Amino acid sequence: MPDHFHVLLTPGDNTALERAVQFIKGGSAKRIRESLNFRFPVWQRGFSDHRIRNLEDYEVHMHYLNQNPVKKHFVATPEEFRWSSASGAIAMDGSPQGLKPLLVDTAVRHG
Repeated sequence: MPDHFHVLLTPGDNTALERAVQFIKGGSAKRIRESLNFRFPVWQRGFSDHRIRNLEDYEVHMHYLNQNPVKKHFVATPEEFRWSSASGAIAMDGSPQGLKPLLVDTAVRHG
């Protein structure tokens, strides 16, 4: 996206989420300022986060991330957006292990 980015990440055991985002934003800001000779902040302060709770939540968020450039009319399909994991150009890990599926109510209901 031209004015923001979405990322789904799992920080390492020794790296807090805030520190991981600082690495991403700090490293990219330095390169952007050097390449484009910017003299003003590249990123806004802070970020929004959401903890993935289960496999369905993960799938919902992956779908949102993949569809975002389509929704904004940059491309017709997620695979066409070259900066997206959906393009296949970026190596991705599989879905996080240990996510629990949502429990399905299997009780028989009588009407």
